[in-house]
Amino acid sequence: MTTKRIGYSRISTTDQSSDSQRDALLRANVDDVFLDTFTGTKASRPEMDKMKASLRSGDTIVVTRLDRLGRSAKDLLNLVSELDSLGVNLMVLEQNINTSTPDGKLFFTMIAAFAEFERSIMRARTMDGLASARARGRTGGRKPSLSRMKISTAIKMYSEGTPISQIAEVLGVSRPTIYRALEKLA
Repeated sequence: MTTKRIGYSRISTTDQSSDSQRDALLRANVDDVFLDTFTGTKASRPEMDKMKASLRSGDTIVVTRLDRLGRSAKDLLNLVSELDSLGVNLMVLEQNINTSTPDGKLFFTMIAAFAEFERSIMRARTMDGLASARARGRTGGRKPSLSRMKISTAIKMYSEGTPISQIAEVLGVSRPTIYRALEKLA
């Protein structure tokens, strides 16, 4: 029975390019490459699922970076535990992790924990920054499409019986925007 080296690559959006990951995986002599375009927080990813279905004992999954597999230490550790129970190893190129060795398993566990800790710290800082901005009267998000004057115009036109599509066209916004503005007044 021949074992395979299987490459897995993930990008978060279609705007990103997987070329650098694919090139690194091919340099690592993988037999196949599976590419997902999904956020790492999704539990089920189509190509990941296909890859898992093709795994056999002795195979090695190769990824460029640990964050390509998932975002939380818990999910990463669960995945490695699942792979271990199947007799499948994990190799992470940039962090030089190879779970086929005891040292590699220990190093993986430590790196995964630090990665989750770093993500938690970043989230806490972001939340603190948003709370600070709100305390100063700043709110995030898009600016309203309709000014108070435009809302007044929309109300006047609507009360005169002007169709919503015409109001939207005159004010340069979508019909749902007009509906939302009128809904707030009801």
